[in-house]
Amino acid sequence: MNDNSRIVVDASSLDASSLDVAHRGRARARRAPRRGVDAARADDATDDDAVRDMSDVTQWRPAERMTTTTSPRASMAPRASPRDINRRPRASSVSRSRAVVVASRPTARTRAAAAFGRSTRRRAFARATTRDDDLDAVEEDDDDDRLDAQPSYVPRNEGVRDGAWARADAKAVVESIRDAEATASRASRVVDGESFALLGLTSDELKQFALDRGLPAFRGKQMADHLYAADGASARTVDDFTTLSKATRRALTDADVRVGRSRLHHVAQASDGTAKLLLRLDDDRVVETVGIPADERGKRRLTACVSSQVGCPMRCTFCATGKGGFARNLAPHEIVDQVLALEAHFGQRVSNVVFMGMGEPLLNVPNVLKAHEAMNREIGIGARHITISTVGVRGAIEKLARAQLQSVLAVSLHAPNQALRETIIPSAKVYPMEDLLQDCEQYFVATGRRVTFEYTLLGGVNDSVEDAKELGRLLYARNLASHVNLIPYNPVDDADFKRPSRATVYAFRDALEACKVPASIRQTRGLEAAAACGMLRNQFQKDAIGGGDLTPATT
Repeated sequence: MNDNSRIVVDASSLDASSLDVAHRGRARARRAPRRGVDAARADDATDDDAVRDMSDVTQWRPAERMTTTTSPRASMAPRASPRDINRRPRASSVSRSRAVVVASRPTARTRAAAAFGRSTRRRAFARATTRDDDLDAVEEDDDDDRLDAQPSYVPRNEGVRDGAWARADAKAVVESIRDAEATASRASRVVDGESFALLGLTSDELKQFALDRGLPAFRGKQMADHLYAADGASARTVDDFTTLSKATRRALTDADVRVGRSRLHHVAQASDGTAKLLLRLDDDRVVETVGIPADERGKRRLTACVSSQVGCPMRCTFCATGKGGFARNLAPHEIVDQVLALEAHFGQRVSNVVFMGMGEPLLNVPNVLKAHEAMNREIGIGARHITISTVGVRGAIEKLARAQLQSVLAVSLHAPNQALRETIIPSAKVYPMEDLLQDCEQYFVATGRRVTFEYTLLGGVNDSVEDAKELGRLLYARNLASHVNLIPYNPVDDADFKRPSRATVYAFRDALEACKVPASIRQTRGLEAAAACGMLRNQFQKDAIGGGDLTPATT
């Protein structure tokens, strides 16, 4: 892309009718009765299992020390017999238990289009461009960072620097969006001479896959049963499809069809049971996923925090992943594999998923939605138990609303006003807070699902009582039925911030609740082991994977 060209920073690919955006949709949100907001708050008060393990903490507890191990291959659990493979319960993609959910009504898609398709031309969801005078000029980067030379390290894209959002950042975002579409295309079709992963496909898609190869449709169902078997018994290689004949398995292998599992590279284990896994991908990149077990009222739960990208181009100043650059998006099988890896490690099914690991999920919308479908339909994780987090990508929240998911949307806000947010989240310069909140309002109108706001407390930066009051006034005035998760900052290497005191955190929460905005404090784990989100992987970014077996994981 030429330097003189305008840089597109919109994640959407909308038709002409979709590009006429927010005035009537915004007015509709404003006219929504307050009774509906209160009803949604009451409805969702018990529906946030997907984030409760990571956020609803009533007492402050210090991070627990973790022990680490490194493994050249993933842990293996005993295989399930073919007779047992089908015993896992399936979850409906849409819960119909509450009347407030707009998506359960026949006109849900019409209402979603109305909420997002009608507004002023200058507002949210229009395809936006950043003009040359809106971007700070940056010099070319003379460093020759070779991704293939250091496969576990993700250097920043050429020209990307700390400071205000600039042209090079916008280019990195465009690259990420285009890569997401290309990755989704590769994952959806078989191309002669190219490897093809089965993980991430639904039972119906696997049945069609079987038919296309001259096999009965039920063979595809058998593949699905092996791929998504419960409690760590899922297949790792095509040879594990024991209900298929040896000849069929050999034919699949010869056609370069594979399961799509990654290799377990490293484990960090806490005394409270929390485990953080570093997974090595086909190209020797590494991503992390976190498993958080909990026992609530005698019911065992396991929350998986999954990554959506290798690196991230959003460059949030407090984020461990943001200290590096963006390499590529994860394919559906690489996202689903994180859940299966945690099930194998813990020996139990994952009950909740949060897209709060490495990367910006809404820069990888098609692959995140495909992975969401597989987790919901095949692994059996309820849609209301899946949370998708975002720092904000213009146009992407609309895509999420059009998908009519019954999952939780968590927006990383981290500041009570635009000026402060730009210093913490540089991309806020091209996606202002006012536009973001209007989009969240329209999401609520379109889906009936309340929006959760993530707020990282940075000592001395955004954690004062006055900041809390300003945030409370801002959110209470909105038609959002919102909830705030407060996250005490986890220091990372080369960080410019500090962790707030316990008293400061509680004072902030109390000030928010005084403004009638519900808030909870997230328990932080992995602090001393440098294993909070992004931090475990950063230990391996400093040195490329070297020595031992460097053969890419191709199973």
